Amino acid sequence: MSKTIKCEDLKFTIYVEDTDFQGFVYYANYLRFFERARSNFLSNNNLFQKKFIESNAAFIVKEVHIEYFAPAELGDEIIVQSTVEKKSDARMVFSQSVKNLNNNNECAKGLVEVCFINLITKKPQKFPDDLLLIFK
Repeated sequence: MSKTIKCEDLKFTIYVEDTDFQGFVYYANYLRFFERARSNFLSNNNLFQKKFIESNAAFIVKEVHIEYFAPAELGDEIIVQSTVEKKSDARMVFSQSVKNLNNNNECAKGLVEVCFINLITKKPQKFPDDLLLIFK
């Protein structure tokens, strides 16, 4: 049976660099916020992507589904909330949401499927034991 883990929430302030010409968060930046939260999950569990790359392994995004509801704006405080579920020994799915702390609106939510691959063969590879232990 797979296990779902609640990840640590990640808070940001929206700056000019995050917005489009209207002052709203540019739609693609929600993916960047999701990525930061996923990277934070790994770092918080002492799993460092640079070390994986040095050993010819890496996480790749296989699939993304995202819905947009209400844009965050310049100066808003947002929070990225995530859970992760192990689907196999080489694949996990993050369920992620961005909420605006200024008005409590949900800005976007998404599902991001991540695979662990061997960088030489480009084939799936079993997660490191340290990551598998998190899901026990």
